[in-house]
Amino acid sequence: MGSAYDTGLDRNPANYVPLSPLGFIARAAAIYPERLAVAHGTRRYSWTQSFERCRRLASALQRRGIGKGDTVAVMAANTPEAFEAHFGVAMAGAVLNALNIRLDAATIAFILAHGEAKVLITDREFAPVIEKALATAKKRPLVIDIDDALAPPGKLLGEMDYEAFLASGDPAFAAREPDDEWDAIALNYTSGTTGNPKGVVYHHRGAYLNALGNAMVWNMPTRPVYLWTLPMFHCNGWCFPWTVTALAGTHVCLRRVEAGAIYTAIAEHGVTHLCGAPIVMNLLLNAPSQPKRDFGRRVAMMTAGAAPPAAVIEGMEKLGFAITHVYGLTEVYGPSVVCAWHDAWDALPAPERARLKARQGVNYPVLEGLMVADPHSLAPRARDGATMGEVFMRGNIVMKGYLKNPKATEEAFAGGWFHTGDLGVAHADGYVEIKDRSKDIIISGGENISTIEVEGVLYRHPAVMEAAVVARPDEKWGETPCAFVTLKADAQASADDIIAFCRANMAGYKVPKTVVFGPLPKTSTGKIQKFVLREQARGLK
Repeated sequence: MGSAYDTGLDRNPANYVPLSPLGFIARAAAIYPERLAVAHGTRRYSWTQSFERCRRLASALQRRGIGKGDTVAVMAANTPEAFEAHFGVAMAGAVLNALNIRLDAATIAFILAHGEAKVLITDREFAPVIEKALATAKKRPLVIDIDDALAPPGKLLGEMDYEAFLASGDPAFAAREPDDEWDAIALNYTSGTTGNPKGVVYHHRGAYLNALGNAMVWNMPTRPVYLWTLPMFHCNGWCFPWTVTALAGTHVCLRRVEAGAIYTAIAEHGVTHLCGAPIVMNLLLNAPSQPKRDFGRRVAMMTAGAAPPAAVIEGMEKLGFAITHVYGLTEVYGPSVVCAWHDAWDALPAPERARLKARQGVNYPVLEGLMVADPHSLAPRARDGATMGEVFMRGNIVMKGYLKNPKATEEAFAGGWFHTGDLGVAHADGYVEIKDRSKDIIISGGENISTIEVEGVLYRHPAVMEAAVVARPDEKWGETPCAFVTLKADAQASADDIIAFCRANMAGYKVPKTVVFGPLPKTSTGKIQKFVLREQARGLK
């Protein structure tokens, strides 16, 4: 028997609208039409202008036959075009696939084909890799060039440039709201434990919620000034294109992450917030004294990835940065766990503060469940800071699933929880701390590297008989790939030979920085013991 409250109290257009971040930009333009929305070099766009440019993009795409469920890929640095794609593509009903600009041509070609991109908007700086990727495409997408004045010289590959494409669109275009908040808004590829990346599908609901979750956990005020040091292709910039817009802030674009450029931008634009991997903190800490500036205020910085060393956090605080540590994965829209700070901790000695700050923390308000549990039974582990288990999550900011990969999706969601594959402990206060990765993913400078992919290239070297790759701790990058190689009998190859071969066959950031020759430790069944190799890699001088 139904409840009395069910009678006549149905969902209708007056009381239900599908959640979507698209409304954020319409609101910002309506309330703060002349406020600076986007800054890039000498280019300046108000919220009125940015909203019009996004609608022009949507209109131009629709006039080219792009509609609901179509994929639009973007290969761009942190420029206004990358920002506008986060609204304009979805306004046409399409799905944004922001490409990692550091990937090699073969991987880009796979992603374009797998995601069935109908349009590719690409910056001239990346013409060499894009041209190579397109050469193998069975079906070439419509190519539009970003001819950014701040880009290095590069070939234009497309039918027209981005500004001409925008000019073909209607600035008063009526954005297509999603029919259902479960509709896809973005497609992001992540390195799995296999060579081919998996396509993570985001929906409008999750993008909306995590955008607001970011603002909540960071105590962001209205109209922040946000510096784009984090790549917009990383989990859609951790949802910050939508967060900062919801707060009618200013997006300060930064084409290259360089210490001098960051310090200058913070001083000149009055930057209040920025994000970045621990490598960005090292960059700022170790910069020559000349570019460093005294801001006369605290600048909020959010970081993720491997926990920053205590000395790095201390150093950043001395420079005037207030560090917030978060944790997440591509599958959960970027950050979804935060080391929520307690005022009482301010009185602790600096090393103890840094130790607490390095923990991954507690769930975002928009993430319903977070636990450390047995990977098979899903029984929660004791909150003793010592008993290891797998980290599990559930809630509205978990992906729809992996594109065209039902088996991987089912495995990831087995038991009604998302299996992160990360191993950690839960402390007595409920804060989670990551201890290791059950997947052999290496996180180097914020980039995920599949060890199996690197091993696959190593095995293609004519002199290599066996190979295994593990993470080696690195002060600058957090960790880098370390290759252990056994050569074939009578074959010869130096470490430089191996590294050069890898560089010719994969993206530069995936190339092993260290090569160690010798027999590989194995179990009685012949399985390589990677835990032994990890210990060896840690001990290398």
